[in-house]
Amino acid sequence: MVGLLVLLTFDPLIAAETPWSRVETVAKGRPEAIGGPSNGCVRGALGLPASGEGFVSIRRHRNRYYGHARTIALVRELGAAVAARTGGKLIMVGDLAQPRGGRMASSHVSHQNGLDVDIWLTLAESPRQAWRDTPEANDPPSMLDRHRLRPNARWGAEQRFLIQRAAQHPDVDRILVNPGIKRALCRSEASSPWLRKIRPWWGHDAHMHVRLKCPPDSPACQQQAPIAPGSGCGAELAWWFSEEARSPKRGSSGTSKPRPQPPAACAQVLGS
Repeated sequence: MVGLLVLLTFDPLIAAETPWSRVETVAKGRPEAIGGPSNGCVRGALGLPASGEGFVSIRRHRNRYYGHARTIALVRELGAAVAARTGGKLIMVGDLAQPRGGRMASSHVSHQNGLDVDIWLTLAESPRQAWRDTPEANDPPSMLDRHRLRPNARWGAEQRFLIQRAAQHPDVDRILVNPGIKRALCRSEASSPWLRKIRPWWGHDAHMHVRLKCPPDSPACQQQAPIAPGSGCGAELAWWFSEEARSPKRGSSGTSKPRPQPPAACAQVLGS
């Protein structure tokens, strides 16, 4: 037992996981995304209000409703567009970043530098309804059939509009969705240039993960590698429906890779 306590106290990988989630206030200063989405932090973050025109923030007890100013502006713009399109419905906004970004204790490896936001594809009728229907253990429903191959009856024009509007925004770098959703969009929006921003990934059948580009005000931000040219609707997408992609991975050594050290500026952000 003593050995275990020593390990928990001094293991730098475990210690690095917790300080950011204990911080309750933002770091003062101009908005600045530092590092990358999976190893970074954010200075001068803004908090997303609990609700506003066309949006509602859910599961706020997690304290993950902070982001770079451009991320908050994007949410507001998407909410207003969806409200105008649907007669007042709301997008449900999940996790953004913690007050100063950094590594989270659960759920995400990314969402660290204030440029990521999860948006559920189910729209809400009101803030009250959204908060009532989304307790911690009750995610909004999937947009795909039980095999995660085709859209179900919940998928429709509202979901396509939401994803398209986000993808067309100049600040958005990419959007992660389930391969089944990407394939549905390839079939319905085949000639749309914004399709290249829609990237297939495991899960993501009930929400989209929106990632912004590094803003001009953030020289220490690390931009993700650019997306390859093309719509991404060909062989790249087909792989996701192959036996290789849909089978559990084998041959794992069971050992985790060492986590990289956060950018030096993040130590100052955490301690300020």
